[in-house]
Amino acid sequence: MNVTNFFENQLQVILPELFILLSVSTLLLVGVQYSTSEKDGYPVVVKPVAWMVVFVTFLAVLLVLNNSFNATLLFNNLLVHDPLTNMVKAIMLLSTGACILVSFRYIREEKVHAYEYSLLMLFSIVGSMVIVSSYDLLTMYLGIEMSSLCLYALAAFTRKSAFSTEAGLKYFILGAFASGILLFGMSLVYGLTGTTNYEDLAKILIGVYDSGVDIPNGLTIGLVFIVVALLFKATAAPFHMWAPDVYEGAPTIVSTFFAVVPKIAILGLFTRLLMFSFHDLMASWQVVILLSSILSMVVAAFTALTQRKIKRFLAYSSVGHVGYLLIGLGTGTVEGIQGLFVYTLIYVVMTLNAWTFVLSTEFGHKKGRAVYFTDLIGLSKINPLLAITFTCTLLSMAGIPPLAGFCAKMYVFFSAMEGGMYLVAFIGVMSSVIGAFYYLRFIKIMYFEKLTKWVSFYQVSREASIILGMSFLFIIGFFLNPTLLLTMTHKIALLLVI
Repeated sequence: MNVTNFFENQLQVILPELFILLSVSTLLLVGVQYSTSEKDGYPVVVKPVAWMVVFVTFLAVLLVLNNSFNATLLFNNLLVHDPLTNMVKAIMLLSTGACILVSFRYIREEKVHAYEYSLLMLFSIVGSMVIVSSYDLLTMYLGIEMSSLCLYALAAFTRKSAFSTEAGLKYFILGAFASGILLFGMSLVYGLTGTTNYEDLAKILIGVYDSGVDIPNGLTIGLVFIVVALLFKATAAPFHMWAPDVYEGAPTIVSTFFAVVPKIAILGLFTRLLMFSFHDLMASWQVVILLSSILSMVVAAFTALTQRKIKRFLAYSSVGHVGYLLIGLGTGTVEGIQGLFVYTLIYVVMTLNAWTFVLSTEFGHKKGRAVYFTDLIGLSKINPLLAITFTCTLLSMAGIPPLAGFCAKMYVFFSAMEGGMYLVAFIGVMSSVIGAFYYLRFIKIMYFEKLTKWVSFYQVSREASIILGMSFLFIIGFFLNPTLLLTMTHKIALLLVI
């Protein structure tokens, strides 16, 4: 029997991943050939390769959205393909393309001559797509490690910078520790159930939540270890200690990628793993998720108040948003999962806008870009349009109506109250009120601080302008017609929960 024919349909399903792997291999060979060619004068191929990576992500999105299969299991139940994987993969690919688009000026001004950075991002996306499609604990672990190895290299990408090297080393050490915890949890689950397949785990545990059957302590401990390791990857408190240092030390284009893309894959994994395989152990994992959610919101709300650097502030802001996201997951209801999906998409757009703003604040009178809050004094007079765009993003992050961020928080808070979790909703609202203070502080600096000396910023690049404009229109216009997104997320939530 021809093996190729046997797996023909399955290979068609994973065509986006195969296409990306082939593209990465081809671009790597082309880059090596031309960048070391004496005949061609050792050309710098960073931007051409980056443009090709953007084109590859666009084609991969088309392959994902035009897949002829609706839902199927692949390769002896190791991978799964369904509407959830399609949605998450499309969001990740579009986010990656946007992150690379806004990096063109950075690589020119910072003289980044290593073309591999965009290929590492693309290769990391393959690992993230495996994470989302995983239907077994082993494929989940392989996908996480495949993605993480690329992220470690990206964090330490600027080899001449001590801060970047430190960021990469911290991320690697703590990431290895989290991987060890994940493996230990998986071994306990396998030792007590005899399987690592998601569906088999769900069948073994079915009815446990309602019947009151005694669950082995080792299984509960194993599940908690798995959840803790994934919370580390999602930068949720109290496992967030690496995020501010890594976000600050890594190159800004890499920090943009870190803040947007990896969280999407982990949240997609969380929903399938907890709402499907371990749904009947909800009493065990729900407590961990909600405690982490509360800690993330509280820690971010109070720690961000003391920050003076923009990148560290955005890192803590990201921790806070993960806390709000976990509220939807912790409810364990259809409405909560729907709120999680809606919040994730809105979070991606807001975060991409904020980090694109950071990349766009490049000084014209000296080298570098805005680092401290005070570097933005008088921005409303220097570049009013950029100031207005960032102001709307900050207000959306603070949850001010009628912007998209308000709609996102409203959905997760309502889902928490419908599930009887009034304390969690109350803490979320209060932390959001505290968070509004430090978001408004940016607006005060840009509009009302006295300008002691004039500074100049370079004109925003065309690519960054497109991303800023599209995300800005989404943020201010989402409330006008959210029906399409709500309908799509509700259908996917129903497939997972029911």
